[in-house]
Amino acid sequence: MKLILHYLKNYKLLFFINVLSVFGFALVELGIPTIVAQMIDVGVMQQDQDYIYQMGLVILIISILGVAGTILLGYCCARISTAITRDIRNDIFRKAQQFTAHEFNQFGISSMITRTNNDAFQIQMFVNVLLRTALMTPVMFIISFIMTARASLPLSGIIAATIPLIIFGVFIVAKISKPISEKQQRSLDTLNRISRENLSGIRVIRSFDNDGYEQERFNACNHDFTGYSKKLFKLMSLTSPIFFMLMNVAGLCIFYVASLLIADGNLQVGQLVAFMDYLFHAMFSIMLFCTVFMMYPRAEVSAKRITEVFTTKPLIQNPKQGVCQGNEAGSIVFDDVTFVYPDGEEPVLKHVSFAAQKGETIAFIGSTGSGKSTLINLIPRFYDVSEGQIRIDGVDVKDYDVFALRAKLGVIPQKAMLFSGTIKDNICFGKPDASEEEILHAIKVAQAYDFIMEKEHGLKEEISEGATNVSGGQKQRLSIARALIRRPDIYIFDDSFSALDFKTDATLRKELKKETRDAIVMVVAQRISSIMDADRIVVLNEGEVVGIGTHRELLKSCAIYHEIALSQLSEEELAYEDD
Repeated sequence: MKLILHYLKNYKLLFFINVLSVFGFALVELGIPTIVAQMIDVGVMQQDQDYIYQMGLVILIISILGVAGTILLGYCCARISTAITRDIRNDIFRKAQQFTAHEFNQFGISSMITRTNNDAFQIQMFVNVLLRTALMTPVMFIISFIMTARASLPLSGIIAATIPLIIFGVFIVAKISKPISEKQQRSLDTLNRISRENLSGIRVIRSFDNDGYEQERFNACNHDFTGYSKKLFKLMSLTSPIFFMLMNVAGLCIFYVASLLIADGNLQVGQLVAFMDYLFHAMFSIMLFCTVFMMYPRAEVSAKRITEVFTTKPLIQNPKQGVCQGNEAGSIVFDDVTFVYPDGEEPVLKHVSFAAQKGETIAFIGSTGSGKSTLINLIPRFYDVSEGQIRIDGVDVKDYDVFALRAKLGVIPQKAMLFSGTIKDNICFGKPDASEEEILHAIKVAQAYDFIMEKEHGLKEEISEGATNVSGGQKQRLSIARALIRRPDIYIFDDSFSALDFKTDATLRKELKKETRDAIVMVVAQRISSIMDADRIVVLNEGEVVGIGTHRELLKSCAIYHEIALSQLSEEELAYEDD
């Protein structure tokens, strides 16, 4: 309820109109039985037609007001519930933008999607019913019960005896349904995860002929979700017949007692008609209350899952008064940096130290798992160092405003990521206001101009979901163009040339050297041939720096680098380098 109330306060005017509509609706619904009773006891019994016509006109006016109140109530409920759900989804998405990889691993991407969509929808459904009934139920019940007590105290006692049984039944249903709802939402998370994996990995699944295995895996999870849903539906479907049976039993008791009272002259027919109307509204109010109460456990589970997202504190915090500009121009320093993953035990990087200045190219090489990609992920603060410092332009990256820090960087990730939209949209992702001249220059430097212009719509060609309509090399070149158009102070290439052929690679690097002469370039590579011209090469092994120097220096001084070179270069090339 705290989550709902937090968002409900943003719609005070609509809520106030909603309250007025509830009271107007209750007044109409409970006023008509009173007038009908008067028409029977006065107009019919005394055969006063004028009185009957007058009361009929009053009923017509009240009915019109009732219809208007019902429409207004429905409008307010729909507006508030949908607006609250929209705000919740926006806030979940905004919060997710602050999360690091650690938080995404903690929740799971499929679970985040479920929380954004399904859990928010459960809140919407509950709020809609709540606004319709939460106020209406007590108002209708209290007024109905007072009116029944005024009509006949013995008959109202029957209603009073029935209500505790209904409330007890609702409590039992809520108690049973909550754990089932929790399991249902968790199984939906798993269902989304399997669907996502299956759709994104469909080529791998088919190439290994594992369609049957995936189908069984999906069926098992789908069966679990269906089982939990069935249990909830069965539980809910049992409640209505039981409650109606109690209402009917109460009605039979009321008719029996009422017949005795009428026979003794202690109750009039009109009063009985009005009483039965009041009874219907009183019991119907209890039924509405039961509906809300039965929906509450599922909404509570969803609200709890959403609140977990809101209350999770990201590992990376943006300083309140972050620095936007450093006091030195064009430098990056790793000062005795050690890093341990948040959920890890052993350091991935140990006491790493090196420096780079404007105009220099620093390359990183090492065996798989040596920490190359982890090292460069520390620069944009995808993770924070465990020990030591990383300084850019003389300022610790932790003291920078995160947005100002990342504005200095042009990151080309190991796995090229393109978004749905046009090629132009993807290239301008880092600079939305880029001119046509800047776009053309970036794609020419990135060696993407030719293949883009060969496409039917050129820059306006649509990139499909998952970028399946471009090759791996084309993805990398578009990612490089996206970084180039920003003209950052620091370029970070995380094995970003692996899908390029040697000719394109060589041409691209030649053009990049002209483009990045006033920036720091950091390159993670697997091929020695692609980093031989770097100003300095940092050799990593099991998270430690085992060598720093130029290509020729490392061939003589670093055994691990020499081993890598032996595995990639011919004897003639090595002999040439040694000369």
